[in-house]
Amino acid sequence: MAAVYRRPLLSFYLPAAPVQAERGEDFRTLPEEQRVNSAASIDALVRDIRARQSEVRGLLEEEEAPQIAAVAASSRNDGAAAVAARLAEWLQFDLAAFRHERTVEAAFSYLRAAAERNGVFVLLMGNLGSHHSAIDPEAFRGFALADPIAPFVVINDQDAKVAWAFTLIHELAHIAIGATGISGGSPEVLVEAFCNEVAGEILLPRAELELFPVAVDDAVLRKDITDFAVLRNVSRQMVVYRLRLIGRVGLLRWREISRVFREDYLRDRDERRARERGADGPSYYVVRRHRVGAALLQLVRRNLDEGALTPTRAGKILGVKARNVEPLFAGAAI
Repeated sequence: MAAVYRRPLLSFYLPAAPVQAERGEDFRTLPEEQRVNSAASIDALVRDIRARQSEVRGLLEEEEAPQIAAVAASSRNDGAAAVAARLAEWLQFDLAAFRHERTVEAAFSYLRAAAERNGVFVLLMGNLGSHHSAIDPEAFRGFALADPIAPFVVINDQDAKVAWAFTLIHELAHIAIGATGISGGSPEVLVEAFCNEVAGEILLPRAELELFPVAVDDAVLRKDITDFAVLRNVSRQMVVYRLRLIGRVGLLRWREISRVFREDYLRDRDERRARERGADGPSYYVVRRHRVGAALLQLVRRNLDEGALTPTRAGKILGVKARNVEPLFAGAAI
């Protein structure tokens, strides 16, 4: 029971059931079975995120860090285009520079660095410590904690890498409108649809899509979408979704093309995992550094050096054991 529900053994001997982790709003639209099956893992993940964020907030308050004015400075009433423009200006986001990056990983790193420069901590977390506890991106795609001192964004790294940038901007839109919560599933909730529109306006402006040639044949259209997406470091799913939103592609056609793209992705993912099985990959510390991000590493390093943090507390923030804290910094460019 402790393993299934991701709770300490002693919690089952308490006089009352432990309360569910405070998620903010749950913006997900999921089938009931999928929601129930993922509940324990999501709850454990959110508890972990909130514990880390609480520690980080405390450190920043000790440093008398100023509040971030962009957090909750916008509203859905402002309209997606206005919020997108404000968010892009705050990030100093250059769409041409994003698209100029040679890989989707590099493009995401460019965007992540922009968010971290402006005080947002961006973490990659898609499991509870091992691949055995991986959380399906359909059940959890991202989490935003709209705190004015220590805003956090968590992205499910089990999702396709090409989708990470869109998810990051989607969660930053949550922060901009002050909407703490968890995202996943279909974008049927109004807030989710709004944040998708903001992300779409930044990465793939409507004016550009209105010039996209929509072929009659589905196979031709899929190829055109693929070529278009690759040149812009965005996902094919995002392109066809945006085409659907502006009325260039009908509902049934969107569903069919999305289904084919999804099947292509799952097949490619399984083939890649089979090739990588047993092959040498990056070290544990390289992976961990990438997941926690430069901003969190810099904050922890600074406070360790000043004696404000113990290795145990540092490990809690970074998601590693205390003995692994110093090796985590070895060779890190921070």
